[in-house]
Amino acid sequence: MTGFEFSFSFFGLILGLALAEGLGGLARALKASHRVRIGWPTALLGLFVSCDVVTFWMFGWNLRELLPLNWPILFGGFVVTAVYFVAASLVFPDDPEAWDDLNAHFDKQRRLVIGGVLLANIALVAVTWAFVGLPRAGSLRAFILAWSFFPVAALAIAAKDRRIVVACLIWLLALYPLSAVWH
Repeated sequence: MTGFEFSFSFFGLILGLALAEGLGGLARALKASHRVRIGWPTALLGLFVSCDVVTFWMFGWNLRELLPLNWPILFGGFVVTAVYFVAASLVFPDDPEAWDDLNAHFDKQRRLVIGGVLLANIALVAVTWAFVGLPRAGSLRAFILAWSFFPVAALAIAAKDRRIVVACLIWLLALYPLSAVWH
């Protein structure tokens, strides 16, 4: 087993648990949907976290040849993947039936969730920059697909109007399929 395989299995386990936590929350909310209104903001937030976890996992794979097996990488990777897990666990309430409308839960938790994902992405950019640099960072593609993420996520955290937050989430979600087709 290589050092990368060892560390990636550890990170993959936590990221997989983050996805399972988000999906479990969604399943609980859907089961309670006859009593609780889920709402678009909550659904968009869950989709955003899931897409970002998968994207982080793909970036980890792309860095496999460059990341050494050492304590800072292992512990730093643990912290970032733990942040994803906590963010995913906050998207849906543990007991959806305790809420009349999950939009109220969204309003209470969205700053922590989006802030956690933003922090994880800052860490990813820092690690990428440290190991490979950012060779195409000034391209139009990078500006739209990578750099726009940070101010839009920050706006989603700071905004008081839920409509602005939803618009930010739609923009952020659009980045994932756009990155798949724009090479």
